[in-house]
Amino acid sequence: MLKYILKRIGIMILILLGVSFLLYALLRCMPTDFVEQKILALNTSGATVSEEFIQQMYKTYGLDGNIVSGYFNWIINVCHLDFGNSFISQRSVLSEIFNPDRLGTSFFVASVATVFEFLIAIPLGITAATHQYSIRDYVVTVLVLIGISLPSFFFAQMLKDIFANKLGWFPVSGMKDASVTYGSAGEAIADYLWHMFLPISTVVILSIGSRMRMTRTNMLEVLNSDYIRTARAKGLPEAKVIYKHAFRNTMIPLVTSLAGLIPALFSGSMITESVFDLTGIGSYALNAMTQGDIPVIMTYNMFLAFLSVVGVLLADLMYAVVDPRVKLVS
Repeated sequence: MLKYILKRIGIMILILLGVSFLLYALLRCMPTDFVEQKILALNTSGATVSEEFIQQMYKTYGLDGNIVSGYFNWIINVCHLDFGNSFISQRSVLSEIFNPDRLGTSFFVASVATVFEFLIAIPLGITAATHQYSIRDYVVTVLVLIGISLPSFFFAQMLKDIFANKLGWFPVSGMKDASVTYGSAGEAIADYLWHMFLPISTVVILSIGSRMRMTRTNMLEVLNSDYIRTARAKGLPEAKVIYKHAFRNTMIPLVTSLAGLIPALFSGSMITESVFDLTGIGSYALNAMTQGDIPVIMTYNMFLAFLSVVGVLLADLMYAVVDPRVKLVS
């Protein structure tokens, strides 16, 4: 096991190096960069910008060299645990990205949404599989396909318009009501959850479809297996056949999906956070991307890449736990 883990860690390092170079190259090849946007803003305000000033700005932000030299400068700094400062705020990138309020908001939305996603999608997938081609199966499948087909920006805006703007049941945006003085911690928590209901609902509804379909497909395959027919022939209760014998063998595909769950908990939902004006890491990263803040974008995406490869490793290790037949080969 230890030899296998060490081998995978070595592969992970190579993958992260490759991802970092490709990401840096793509960022440097963007049509406009941070300096160009600042120069455009100065020109719009009527200021005169000299060529010497422009070159000095490129040098200041480390964008004066070619892509290869810029990447090696970045990777050398990272090896010294120096991730640089944000172009926009001039504060440390690590303090910007790992801001407890910003990261905590995204983690709260994603974690709560993930719990409800599993609680809703897996039972729906099981009931659709056990009642194949029934009215229940068709209704569940149609509703799930509708949820999958809706773009996040459209669905989030639709929920906001109906339940916040027209009905007034929930706040339009933000995470708390600045005009209210809370009498207790319970009132503050209740108001926070009230503000978070629509964003979390948006993420849940749009994400249950793929997991439900995965559960349904795997359950149908398992239910047609010989050992399931044997279990039924022995007179075992149907609930025991479904939830003890059949469902356990659908766990490997679900474990595979967990590889993407870890980065999803910290990546934030860019569109949803922007629509509901949440100060999460997703909306912050989107703003950094639009303004060409390379240090922030590099650190943010490499953090997600690191979580992704760790998630894949943990998923591979979990295979041996879920299915004893799986052996890890070093």
